[in-house]
Amino acid sequence: MKIFSNFDAGNIEVINAENREDIQLSIKRDNETEIAQWFFFRVESEANTEHKFRIMNLAKSAYPEGWDGYDVVASYDREEWFRVPASYDGDNLSFSILPEYDSIYFAYFAPYSYERHLDLLHQAQMHPQTKLQTLGQTLDNRDISLLTIGEPSSEKKNIWITARQHPGETMAEWFVEGLLQRLLDNTDTVANALLEKAVFYIVPNMNPDGSVRGHLRTNAIGINLNREWQSPSLEKSPEVYYVRQRMIETGVDLFLDIHGDEAIPYNFVAGAEGVPSYNEKMANLEALFKQALTFITPEFQDEFGYDKDKQGKANLTVGSNWVAEEFKCLSYTLEMPFKDHNCHPDELYGWSPERSVAFGQDVLAAIPAVIDHL
Repeated sequence: MKIFSNFDAGNIEVINAENREDIQLSIKRDNETEIAQWFFFRVESEANTEHKFRIMNLAKSAYPEGWDGYDVVASYDREEWFRVPASYDGDNLSFSILPEYDSIYFAYFAPYSYERHLDLLHQAQMHPQTKLQTLGQTLDNRDISLLTIGEPSSEKKNIWITARQHPGETMAEWFVEGLLQRLLDNTDTVANALLEKAVFYIVPNMNPDGSVRGHLRTNAIGINLNREWQSPSLEKSPEVYYVRQRMIETGVDLFLDIHGDEAIPYNFVAGAEGVPSYNEKMANLEALFKQALTFITPEFQDEFGYDKDKQGKANLTVGSNWVAEEFKCLSYTLEMPFKDHNCHPDELYGWSPERSVAFGQDVLAAIPAVIDHL
């Protein structure tokens, strides 16, 4: 038996793999941090033989509560990612499988590779209204890429969408893939109507370094980008620095920052009610957007989510809070689960790439409800 993680986004440490009945593993930390949660590895062994795994030391992981009710994601072909039932005892995540083939991948969530990221960017640029631009370089010298969709005009609204500030939250880029599919479909009336009124600025992956390194939450040097928005720097957080700079140049009328939540098994949004300048207009826009999304898809709900901040108590280093305060606009953090959306659970797949893609398409369809009020 061999266990590999020597590939894009790979992350695992082998403690003991001498016995198929008790394969002991642990998760490597994000560089220069104590954060450990994302895993992605390949097992090459004998098919049709039971293998029992333990991922250990999870009481010290970034989100121990994220392992309760969590099932591992697996794939034979790197296309279909199914769930393997798991149990958590407070420190070890245990799961077993009788693999159908000699090689199988396991991951925290279905990976979104750097190669697929590049494909997404360059397929999008083929649309006549799309411009692909590199805003700057990351600390590992990767591109910070922006897609501008639509013809900029003083009469149009500026809609910004960012994803994967936390690189292990791969469902966020699957979501953007779905949103782009619909937005760039010339036959889609929702997309065509939106592009008559708005320009979209989309960053599909805010954190390519952390993505390739197999990090959960941080960039190459262990910086949480979603705590850098008040004062980013080229030395620590060029990803935020360049995106923020471009936002100031264009202005922002609507901002969606796409994430995944380890513990909460629901899709939800977190608003800007805690920023100092929160007002009735912002509250009405938030309510209108949520109402539209609730009507469009059963994959959204507004009962479960984060506790609301009291006005003036928001953390302005967080992207959606800083944007709301800076531009006095509709600004949401959108969260999807690593587990399942418990309103409509799927035993075989849980929350999945396919559902993330579809949710991105649905969220785009909610924007017309607010576009004339921004």
